[in-house]
Amino acid sequence: MTSRFDDIQELVMRDARKEYSETTMDLFMNPRNHGPMDQADGLGTVTGPCGDTMNIWIKVEDGRIVNASFTTDGCGTSIASASMATVMAKGKTLVQAGRIEQQDILDALGGLPKESVHCALLASNTLKAAIKEYAARVR
Repeated sequence: MTSRFDDIQELVMRDARKEYSETTMDLFMNPRNHGPMDQADGLGTVTGPCGDTMNIWIKVEDGRIVNASFTTDGCGTSIASASMATVMAKGKTLVQAGRIEQQDILDALGGLPKESVHCALLASNTLKAAIKEYAARVR
């Protein structure tokens, strides 16, 4: 027997699936690489224009990002964008990961509604901040 809460939750999810791709929904519901990283080599923290704050940690070996993780106090699209950014960064050189732009994240997510595209920019900027912080440490 379903509760009223379950019915409402199903309606909300049905509406969300009309606006968001399955990839975005999956990364929101099952984020990859979520949580702080112990002994990270770099940390980027950025607060976006909407007030969401995102952190991305990176672990670097031989000039490649071997691990990345994130936290955010933001909405579902912020979670999905940060998750995608960390997935995309893993295995890439610092230069390659530093070239991950807002549009790359949007494309990988299958797009976002106009009012949410800033979340992909926040994720891109936070990843770049982590790379910059790492580079400043190793100079």
